[in-house]
Amino acid sequence: MEPHHAPVIRRARPADLPRLVELIHEHVAYEKSAPRPPGLAERLGPQLFAEDARLWVLLAETPDGEVAGYAACSTEFAFWDGRHYLHMDCLYLAEEARGHGLGAALMDAVRSLARELGLGHVEWQTPDWNEGAIRFYDRLGATGRPKRRYALPTEPAGA
Repeated sequence: MEPHHAPVIRRARPADLPRLVELIHEHVAYEKSAPRPPGLAERLGPQLFAEDARLWVLLAETPDGEVAGYAACSTEFAFWDGRHYLHMDCLYLAEEARGHGLGAALMDAVRSLARELGLGHVEWQTPDWNEGAIRFYDRLGATGRPKRRYALPTEPAGA
């Protein structure tokens, strides 16, 4: 990727779904997470592209038009603050697309989306072992808040 081209960030379209799912699977593997069940595109499509969708995916394109990364966001409610904020659930760039300004451009677009939605801030998390991401977010001026994330299945184990 040539560094003198301005990064292109745009909202996902239905035709982007196959490439987005490829990037999600890369992201899952990168974060050493368990593979996701089949049918991801069929589950995501209606959530992303419904008329009343409250989920936004911003895509980063290389100068040749290839989708090389994404940021997925939704609104959340901060009970202690009594207001909504933009939660960036995922930000991922394909390995070959890193170091060319696409990550910073995605973060700028995420901040712009939050402003467009009338939200005062953006929150996200990253694994504590992802030192590259932590350095990137620190350079942007973001502040970390140590917490541990838990998940609890709604069905008991073995059910």
